[in-house]
Amino acid sequence: MFTKVLADLRARHKPRFMALEIWKYIGPGLLVTVGFIDPGNWASNVAAGAGFGYKLLWMVTLSTVMLIVLQHNAAHLGIATGLCLSEGASRHLPPWASRPLLGSAVLASVSTALAELLGGAIALRMIFGLPLWLGGLMVLALVSWMLFANSYKRLERVIIGFVSLIGLSFVFELAMVEVDWLRAAAGWVVPSFPEGSIPVIMSVLGAVVMPHNLFLHSEVIQSRQWNLDNDEVIHHQLKYEFMDTLVSMIVGWAINSAMILLAASAFHSSGAQVTELEQAQSLLVPLVGGASAIVFALALLLAGVASSVTAGMAGGAIFAGIFNEPYNIRDVHTKVGVGITLFAAYLLILAIPNPFQGLIVSQIVLSIQLPFTVLLQLYLTSSKKVMGKWANDRSTTVLLAAVAAVVIALNVLLLVDILGG
Repeated sequence: MFTKVLADLRARHKPRFMALEIWKYIGPGLLVTVGFIDPGNWASNVAAGAGFGYKLLWMVTLSTVMLIVLQHNAAHLGIATGLCLSEGASRHLPPWASRPLLGSAVLASVSTALAELLGGAIALRMIFGLPLWLGGLMVLALVSWMLFANSYKRLERVIIGFVSLIGLSFVFELAMVEVDWLRAAAGWVVPSFPEGSIPVIMSVLGAVVMPHNLFLHSEVIQSRQWNLDNDEVIHHQLKYEFMDTLVSMIVGWAINSAMILLAASAFHSSGAQVTELEQAQSLLVPLVGGASAIVFALALLLAGVASSVTAGMAGGAIFAGIFNEPYNIRDVHTKVGVGITLFAAYLLILAIPNPFQGLIVSQIVLSIQLPFTVLLQLYLTSSKKVMGKWANDRSTTVLLAAVAAVVIALNVLLLVDILGG
């Protein structure tokens, strides 16, 4: 009798790969997308568009393709094993290897949160003229409340709302300028290396894959799991997850492209040189209008808050994984991980003399740590001991290794460029 009831329940909850059913799975990928449109990416995209017009749009396309490959693989681990990257490291690596690696990943989350809180603080300074320490404190308080007082499902809905508003903000911005769509179309698919563009290209391509996002995706994808003992269910889960990742990364591609399009149309065409976000906002007023400048700052604020939330979640997931536990905001290890990530990041904002130095420090830490996370992911998802029949096949391993090599090389080059001034 029990067996029949269980079979009926499984049949009733068997996913169907249909259009309306797919939308129930959209969400985890959009949390990752927030890291793809964080304030650090804003600065790189504005510099790309203002300095080189539409010629560097191709790097958004390439970075999105690399991101789809790596994020899908990270989610693959969570679906097939029920473990996030952090739990997988704790369970399948010796402590002498897993503890330092995961400790560095927590530091990478702190570094990420530093840039995200700083982006929100800069937005508040744009809108209200608040000092950075006060704006950062306000963003920290809001983000802490969002994480500690809300469930994952509610946070997911809020983040989806934020991403939607950011997207709509750039639809509004693009409606205010004249975009040369023919040149933009060529820019998306034709690689170009204008003189002086290499540092900007490395910045965008090298910074788009972030360690905390790989940990986060392998954790939050489990919010959509059914039962791990059914191969057919796992197979369907992987299909749904890929659609979620694909749709979410395309959204990120569109928003990042919109930033470059806006900067190219508003600044490059007029010969304005832009190196900072606040400078970009101030230049929008005479070129496009006051409303555009306000919307720009509000969208940056939303991006800063949303990406701070996901950085905190990632820090909580990584820290809990050190103790072989999943992310659970009611658990003490998750709370400590979230607290370390956000509060340490805010203290660093107070300690670092200026925002530019803060962003440089955060990028250095991310560039150093990323290779370890990518190689950990490649090891775990290629291991039959870890993944069983769901381990990467040879062609997938080769593709992942190639993408990982490109990402690591770009980050090494970016690190050398930063340290070289």
